[in-house]
Amino acid sequence: MSGRARLALWAWAATVMTSSALLPLVSPETWIFQAAFLLALQTGVGALTRRVPLARPLTVAAQALATLMLLTLVFAREQALAGIVPGPEAFQHFSALLQAGTDDIGRYSIPAPLSDGIRLMVIGGVLVIGLVVDTLAVTYRSAAPAGLPLLALYSVAAGLNGGAGWLCFLLAAVGYLMLLLTESRDRLSQWGRVFGGAARAPGQESASGVVAPVRFGRRIGAVAVVVALFVPFVLPGLDGGLLGGAGRGIGNGPGGGTIAAVNPLVSLRDSLNVDEDRTVLTYRTDTADTQNLYLRIVSLDDFDGTAWKPAQRHIVDVPKTFPAPAGLDGQVKRAAIRTRIAAADWYAQDWLPMPYPASKVDIKGRWRYEPVGRTLVGDHGQNTRGVQYEVTSLMVAPTAQQLAGAPEASPAMRREYTQVPKSLPAVVAKTARKVTAGSANHYEQAVRLQDYFAVSGDFRYNTQVQAGSGSAAIANFLKEKEGFCVHFSFAMASMARTLGIPARVAVGFTSGTPQADGSMAVGLRDAHAWPELYFEGVGWTRFEPTPSRGSVPLYTQTNTPGAVESAAPNPTLSTSPAPSVEPAASESCSPQLRKLAACTEQSAATALGPADDDGPMTEILLLTLAGLLVLGMLLLPMLWRMRVRAVRLGGHGRTEADVAAYTLGAWSEVTDTAWDYGIGPTESQTPRMTAERIVGLGELDPEATAAVYRLAVAVELVLYAPHPRPPAGLANDARRVGKSFRTSASGPARLRALLLPRSAVRMIWMASAAWAALRTRLSARRQALFHRPSRQNG
Repeated sequence: MSGRARLALWAWAATVMTSSALLPLVSPETWIFQAAFLLALQTGVGALTRRVPLARPLTVAAQALATLMLLTLVFAREQALAGIVPGPEAFQHFSALLQAGTDDIGRYSIPAPLSDGIRLMVIGGVLVIGLVVDTLAVTYRSAAPAGLPLLALYSVAAGLNGGAGWLCFLLAAVGYLMLLLTESRDRLSQWGRVFGGAARAPGQESASGVVAPVRFGRRIGAVAVVVALFVPFVLPGLDGGLLGGAGRGIGNGPGGGTIAAVNPLVSLRDSLNVDEDRTVLTYRTDTADTQNLYLRIVSLDDFDGTAWKPAQRHIVDVPKTFPAPAGLDGQVKRAAIRTRIAAADWYAQDWLPMPYPASKVDIKGRWRYEPVGRTLVGDHGQNTRGVQYEVTSLMVAPTAQQLAGAPEASPAMRREYTQVPKSLPAVVAKTARKVTAGSANHYEQAVRLQDYFAVSGDFRYNTQVQAGSGSAAIANFLKEKEGFCVHFSFAMASMARTLGIPARVAVGFTSGTPQADGSMAVGLRDAHAWPELYFEGVGWTRFEPTPSRGSVPLYTQTNTPGAVESAAPNPTLSTSPAPSVEPAASESCSPQLRKLAACTEQSAATALGPADDDGPMTEILLLTLAGLLVLGMLLLPMLWRMRVRAVRLGGHGRTEADVAAYTLGAWSEVTDTAWDYGIGPTESQTPRMTAERIVGLGELDPEATAAVYRLAVAVELVLYAPHPRPPAGLANDARRVGKSFRTSASGPARLRALLLPRSAVRMIWMASAAWAALRTRLSARRQALFHRPSRQNG
């Protein structure tokens, strides 16, 4: 395998290895195999065009065209000519996919489902980065700048995922280091067999002197990678906010599949603060007790001291009938009810809102069941947008006496749901003990906690309060005594756990507002969070600590006699034919609703999804593309100079004209190199005088000095000899002169000569000359048209 082929292979490998940092962002991860295959085809096109050979810009253009055709074949085959040649319809389809991908990014949290739009964005982005890496490292033989697009790709993944894992970093670092090493081996191999380890004759210098720097470089790279992996473990981390760090959904489990779900707390406060309460759901139920019919979306049961989030759970296929709720025995009265729900066609939520505890769900689409939380989650892009479904659930009516007499929860339940991290401030447990002092059991403790927040503690409900930050956020809320449902539910659940009561937080909607047609309408402002506490024999039980929100359950009201049983709700079958599927119409859309993506013209919207339409990923991608564009403009002088050098020092041809052009090109390369290092050109001097000036001012070494004079003599032969035959090796002489300049120059001078070469001003001269020539041609054409004699009619 040739050196350039090996370099192309490692450019491909480095891009694929860096792309692995994107794997946690999208599920399933099978997209990377398709991206790697398409990237290999793109690399193969580059290898073939370089063997032709084509000019470097043509090589890049050929790869870009091949990439476009490959993307067309994969994503827009039906809209393209012959399935591979893109036309207007194909580009329109690309635009629609990108728009859909942008909408999906704004709607889903990590990991997002692999929709066609997201797949195009991810695979297309990897191919673009791979093209830039291949262009810099292979086509232009400069592997070091190729690290910049790789860094951009890694930074996007790390920024969105809160820091990529150590394995992703290791893969990216190893890929880039191997790319640098391969380029170095290729460059050194041009000077002889230095890596082969061939035996030397007696008396000859050992090859170990050459191999040692390579081994030393490998050791430096390995040490750098190890240090970069180790340092983050010893640096302190940053705390998340009270709302920060909410989980990323349900994980993998038996039954197959990966479920991506919207973070239910991303913009709950914004939903409560909308200027116009837009309808999210409508439903009809066969019970008259709609006041206590909360529509539960998901439970947050993993508490790390700074945030509540969904725990990683196994998911299975949706059973025909759900198992009995955990902890509920036959002594507690209950009634089965049916609820028919219709989601608005703009409301896209991964979790399915349902009364709790549901025992059966009749719904179409791709849904999965999480048994512990008894929730349904959309699979691979499935969401609630416009869905209609029927839920059979239980209205559980425990008595205060049953709750007060509940035995201690099982050790497994206490172990999982009473965990409190050490980072939780001591004032939380201290306040819980103070508020519940004198309580005879967990039930009385729970009721006193609820009354403390809702009645006696002087807490104020305010949706404008910021969430706070760090592990002290709950302590700050207890001190300031002002917040909204998230603060109250988080604080009560945390305090309950410190008392040994199993607790978690539920997120969903309150019962909504009755409508004239007998249905119930649930709006954005009905978004809510509440604590659920576990009592053996009853199961997970709802409490309502948030003042002026929702309904306080009868079994928690202190004025309810403990010995009197509350009657089970009487089902009253609704006579309304079907739930309304039309959301409430609005005359206008406020800026805040637009921020929530809750306008009718915004198809990808979710009430509890991200607060910004585009989402952080879109913003980072746009900033990355803008950064790459600016970086390309900054690197343009360097790339242009590298291209000019390669053309000048290429093949010398066979005719006298080719020999003359080759000689003058090598001489121009020497004078431009001197110009890059501060020795400006002088057109009035002879080649020999120019050589003396370059040697004197440049302080060249003896070999470079001799090379400059040989080039000057060759130029004189070309200019004055009738049949010039310049000596061979002029390109090597020009390179030797450049190496001498780099060796003798300071670090800043070398950096400027590389990134901002003074001779690159010739680009401006060439552009100016081309513009002047174009204006001259256009002017001559206009004059010719103006002075053209008119035809005479015969």
